[in-house]
Amino acid sequence: MNRRRRARIFGACRAIPPGVTGPEAVTTMQRDDATALAVAMDDADFVLIDGVVFETAYLRVPDEDTVADDIVLEAKHGDTEVAFTRLEIEGAAHLGEGVYQLKSGARLRFLAGATIH
Repeated sequence: MNRRRRARIFGACRAIPPGVTGPEAVTTMQRDDATALAVAMDDADFVLIDGVVFETAYLRVPDEDTVADDIVLEAKHGDTEVAFTRLEIEGAAHLGEGVYQLKSGARLRFLAGATIH
């Protein structure tokens, strides 16, 4: 049986409720970005980091028990391995279409493999 794998992009839309303005709108956007990032990270097989596809080796969606220096993402591309802590991904900005920009400037997009029969 011949199987091919394709990547499926996870993403989420950000919406500000009607009537929410000022600092409250910024807080709402940050909370929505964090939720969207958690959804995108969930069960991702690959992560696109600044245009390079890495295979996820370890992935933990941050929750209330995760502290700043906990590793939440480990990924590998050939001999290159990268790791991100909760602090590094916290506050990632959702740029649209499933792309997130970290405070460091790195851009991430989480991908999940789909088996086609």
